[in-house]
This record gives sequence, C-alpha cells and structure tokens, in this order.
Amino acid sequence: MKPSMRTGIAAMAVLAGLAVAAPASADEKRYNHATGRWEKVTTAQQQRMRYQMKSLPAQFQRQEVRISTREKPGTIIVDTNRKHLYFVEGNGLATRYGVGVGREGFGWSGNMSIGRKAEWPGWTPPAEMIVRERKAGRILPAYMEGGPENPLGARAMYLYRGGRDSIYRIHGTNQPWTIGLNMSSGCIRMMNEDVTHLYERADRGTKVIVIGPDGKGRDAIYADAGPVRKDLLSVLFGG
Repeated sequence: MKPSMRTGIAAMAVLAGLAVAAPASADEKRYNHATGRWEKVTTAQQQRMRYQMKSLPAQFQRQEVRISTREKPGTIIVDTNRKHLYFVEGNGLATRYGVGVGREGFGWSGNMSIGRKAEWPGWTPPAEMIVRERKAGRILPAYMEGGPENPLGARAMYLYRGGRDSIYRIHGTNQPWTIGLNMSSGCIRMMNEDVTHLYERADRGTKVIVIGPDGKGRDAIYADAGPVRKDLLSVLFGG
C-alpha cells in the first residue's frame, strides 16, 4: 500500500473516531445508533437500566404472550389493575410490559390516543400538582429539562382525548422500583428500556385503552392466556 493511501485511511479513521467521540462531555451523553442522536445517558446508566430490567419480578418483564382481543394490531391496552400494558401484535399475540400506575385516588379508565411523542422529554408539573406537593412539604420546579434525572424518563407518549391533551402520559421513569406499584399521579410508568422499545412501535394516533383499577370491563376487551412457550430449538437458535 502506498504511503499516501495509508495516510488517507488513517485520516478517515481519525475523523470517524471524532464523529463518535464527540461531544466533549461524552460521560454525559451517549450516541444512539438506532436514532442517530446523542442522548443524555451514560453507558453506566444503560447498564443499570438493563440490570433493573432483569431484576423485575417475572410477571412485569417484557415478554410475548397469547392474547384474545377484538382490538386491531397496533392497539395499546393498559390494565391498571394488573399493572400490565399490552401492544397488540395480531395473530393472537401481544407484547406485554410491566407498568406502574396511579396511586389510590388517581386511577382512571377510558379510551385515548397518542397525540404527541418526545424523546428525553422535559417536564412541566401541572399547577395542581405543584400546589398539592407544596402542601406536603415538597417543592417542585416549574420546569425540568429532559435527562436521566427527569421523572418522565427516556421517552413520553402524550395521551389525547378528543384532540386535546389529557395531561396523562405513558412515559419512562427514573424510579424503576415503582413498576408493578400504584405510585403515580395517573400516568403510566414503564422501565426506560421498555418505553423506548414501545416508542419505536407506537405511532401518533395509536389507540390506547385504559382499564381502571377495579378491572371493570376487562373481559370484554381482552384475555391474557400467558407467555408464549418456545421449544428448545427456538431458544437455542432465536426462533
């Protein structure tokens, strides 16, 4: 190989390295090759998210299940009583995720749609929440920029009803231990890795059905027949 060619290749390698190494504060952001964007999350935080996913009780870990429903593929069903969110795949299958839901007095039910989506969303607490938390001795910021410490987590899908923002969201969380619990003010919380997975599949306009904390109406909407059992060959070879 000629010296000039070696020099050119070396220069290209340096430029490629710079493209992935920037920005300077690499410990604060991480390049997501899937989206082609820098994200405010470190490699250590990514590893922690994966560890937290594996630490979830089995019933709240993401898995493929058999489901009986009349809802079309692409529909989201949230059962706040069972703390499960389903993304209907079709052919009698759904992807099931564990979620955290509204605490006592903050449960709700009804049909919504995804009206907006955001990656690493900023958070503006509702005025009534600011007042309520202040009475409890907690001062909330008027606004918090998106990032790993933001309570909305890595992704948010804004739920609309009749073309208007309902103030409820399906979003990630910086409190992964709340998955499977009644802890929120009515929003649907997911593990950051799970909400990112769902975000890539659920478009604006996606129908969202929320079953309330009493489970009323569940049988008319869906029946969960449990996880899909894979044979040994499928497990070994990824089928």
